[in-house]
Amino acid sequence: MKELRLLFFILFAFTFVAITTDSKAETNTVSSTVVTNSTPPTANAPSVINSNSDICKVGVGSSVQNNVLGFATGYVIDDELCQNLKLSRSLYSMGMKVAAVSVLCQDPRVFDAMTDAGTPCPYNGAIGTEAQDGWKSNPESIPDGSKYKINYVEDNKPETQEFSDADNALLFKTLFILTTGIIIF
Repeated sequence: MKELRLLFFILFAFTFVAITTDSKAETNTVSSTVVTNSTPPTANAPSVINSNSDICKVGVGSSVQNNVLGFATGYVIDDELCQNLKLSRSLYSMGMKVAAVSVLCQDPRVFDAMTDAGTPCPYNGAIGTEAQDGWKSNPESIPDGSKYKINYVEDNKPETQEFSDADNALLFKTLFILTTGIIIF
């Protein structure tokens, strides 16, 4: 019985070694090479360089490409707020303070802030209450987007007058005469 156990143990050890070495020996390596006839197409967006910070312009470039056709473009966008700030600084440095404020007041946010502060933007050379009266009487000059433009336009809208009883009677008589030809007093 001991011999049978020993024989069984030896067979088990050989089988175990055979299985582990067999699975490790089975490696499958596949290599392939893909040959391309041409390079892939590409559309490169043009670079719009802004090397000077005193320009107030922003460059934008974009491109689109598929396997047949590509398109690339670039353009420059003006930054109006930057231009207004630079103009205002230049005018202020030359001693033209009212003109500098007038340039900034072209922006509706500045117009609203000045009005909220109780210092209205200059209007045709007038400052203070004269300027405020000028803006109220000419609301179409207020920059678009200002929260005060709607209120000033509503305040300046001519009031529609309704007909009085005498006006209604006169209108009725006139229409009656025109339609019937009979004069009634």
